[in-house]
Amino acid sequence: MNRRNILQLAAGAAAFALQDDSLQRVRAAASATKDRTPDEMAKDEDYWSEIRQAYTVDRNVINLNNGYVGPSPKPVQDALRRYLEFSDMGPYHTMINILERQVEMVRQRLAHAAGCDAEEMAITRNSSESLENAQYGIDLKAGDEVLTTNQDYPRMLETFKQRERREGIVLKTISFPVPPPSMDDLYNRFERAVTPKTKLILVCHITNRTGQIFPVKRICQMAHARGIPVIVDGAHAFGHFPVRISDLDCDYYGVSLHKWTGAPVGTGFLYVRKSRIAGTWSLMASSATQAGDIRKFEEIGTHPAANHNAISAALIFDESIGIDRKAARLRYLRDRWAHRLAQNGKCKTLHSEDPAQSCGIGFLAFNGVDAGKMRETLLSKYNIITAYVPHEEYTGLRITPHIYSTIQDIDAFSAAVEREVG
Repeated sequence: MNRRNILQLAAGAAAFALQDDSLQRVRAAASATKDRTPDEMAKDEDYWSEIRQAYTVDRNVINLNNGYVGPSPKPVQDALRRYLEFSDMGPYHTMINILERQVEMVRQRLAHAAGCDAEEMAITRNSSESLENAQYGIDLKAGDEVLTTNQDYPRMLETFKQRERREGIVLKTISFPVPPPSMDDLYNRFERAVTPKTKLILVCHITNRTGQIFPVKRICQMAHARGIPVIVDGAHAFGHFPVRISDLDCDYYGVSLHKWTGAPVGTGFLYVRKSRIAGTWSLMASSATQAGDIRKFEEIGTHPAANHNAISAALIFDESIGIDRKAARLRYLRDRWAHRLAQNGKCKTLHSEDPAQSCGIGFLAFNGVDAGKMRETLLSKYNIITAYVPHEEYTGLRITPHIYSTIQDIDAFSAAVEREVG
């Protein structure tokens, strides 16, 4: 063994040690506080400081747009790098013969975390790919109505609009106030909008705009009583607050794992109820022999195995924290800025404060202040990143901290807004 080999081994050992230490610190912090409630832990800055050490984010920028894509912690980054490096040693025999086969363990881990059967879990690249498998895969004919809200994700609305143009289906959207008065109000709006022509419902578990959570199970039960399948857009739900798909009674559920779960960019999953798999066409071609196989929704051609294999590291990291603690912390961070800015007459929040209807996503609107200009000012003057979200019924800034965000970050944002609105 020459000097170069020794240095390479030493570098590899150092990288492994870094990864191991990061995860060990998270586990140790969790163990030391295991008897405390999630609400108590939400305010424990010492605990979250330990979690924060696992992230390599730029500390000179305050990123409050984690709803677009969230960072992966160091154990996930390390896993991704190891899989990529191993892939390039082949790549046919390393990536295809070895790493690609490991996707079955990822499938089992994801299914366990999501609360479904592994044979109902397809691993995709994002929620758009997941949901479009369902949106295009369900047979519809001219005149059939698809029901959703006018606040669903734009790409999902465009998918059905394309089917309108191509096949003559009818996209029917309903509106709802932000925040709505209750979950009952949201349910009733869906129920009233159903007609004999309604053949499919798309509903957000939580919207990407104001973070409104919907009564998914009630909507699914109402739809099923009428023979209508339901697609649930769970892009922002999984890894954000507790989700068990088996409790929702939905037919399809699409997720982006690079938002709140911390998996590599370009990872997601699609749940399809087992009885629906055979009758749902895959987005890309699959053989007739795959009709009842959930894996037909993964037919996308050659792709990296590293990305989806590193999902397991993200799940292990998240499990070390606990989804209840994570959700409580995200709500705590949201409420800190929202309660402060609500005292300013030029600011107003459009998200619900009911824990059953919301979690970490907050929405800030203004009276007499241009929200788009506010976003640019926060970025150019303060290095604070937010998401400008225009809509025909309201406009404002979506604010999405993450578990690596600090109290100082939140207070700096609040102070900057106060300074700018006057």
